[in-house]
Amino acid sequence: MELVIEADAATERLDAALARRLAGDDLSRSRIKALVLDGRVAVGGRTVTDPSAKIAAGAAVAIDLPATAPAAPGPEPIPLAIVHEDAEVVVLDKPAGLVVHPAAGHASGTLVNALIAHCGASLSGIGGVARPGIVHRLDKETSGLMVVAKTDRAHRSLAAQFADHGRTGPLERAYLAVVWGVPRQRSGTVDLPIGRNPRDRETMAVVHGAHGREAITHYEVLETYGPAQDPVASLVECRLETGRTHQIRVHMTRLGHPLLGDPTYGTGFRTKVEKLHRLAPQAAAALEALGRQALHARLLAFEHPKTGRTRRFESDPPADMASLIEALRSIG
Repeated sequence: MELVIEADAATERLDAALARRLAGDDLSRSRIKALVLDGRVAVGGRTVTDPSAKIAAGAAVAIDLPATAPAAPGPEPIPLAIVHEDAEVVVLDKPAGLVVHPAAGHASGTLVNALIAHCGASLSGIGGVARPGIVHRLDKETSGLMVVAKTDRAHRSLAAQFADHGRTGPLERAYLAVVWGVPRQRSGTVDLPIGRNPRDRETMAVVHGAHGREAITHYEVLETYGPAQDPVASLVECRLETGRTHQIRVHMTRLGHPLLGDPTYGTGFRTKVEKLHRLAPQAAAALEALGRQALHARLLAFEHPKTGRTRRFESDPPADMASLIEALRSIG
């Protein structure tokens, strides 16, 4: 495919001129640079491979756009709970147990594989490859709302919004977590940096210094379960101001209130062992049936990449977590 444009600046960098003129055509500047370096751009009929080359006003620029390459992961017919879909984005309710992206130990059976199969030809390509744009993730055993980009334009817009963490835009992320005990302050903010655990590289931890990255979680206790003077557990809403790996799990654990069912951060706490026997049989059975951390991404809001309108989505906890909450409500 060839696209001819006219440069309209006296002298302008080739990549900048193309990015400006093709801003609405799902071609990022990095993608344009790659096309130039690959010899797919000609100025006045001559191939130019320097993205910074200056072009004169009125120069005819031709771009040879290659066909979108197939994605490396293969399509797999995995059922998805699609909440919303249009030409730019897919919003879905991820079930617990589904890995988001192929990685070591999870080469297939992932959300990416499922989305490639679901979207098919509607994926216009991210960076020239027919793949969904993952701009944020949920842990394998965390359920809830995610948004995925289908185009370069959507990928750029959503990536910028998540990088900004909603500080200057409409991005919102809220989670429901069931934790052991009740935080002393019913609402508050945990502002502690997170990084790889120096004692266990497979986990995250509060890490100060150069190896810790800013991590901010706002929380509010919504319900408590058990005797008023000494509740056994509580339902907490957590809102993210940053998006670090395992952020909520690490922060709530640092407060002394790990998530119920968390196999990584909830072990080794005396409070957990002491409180476990206080669960009514129904609640204990529901926790065992849950078999994962009690965490659900219930709210997601963002600015639509094309329309500029704020889209807001909410999701109730899935059946396993809902059963746990109902069973905890029955504790006297």
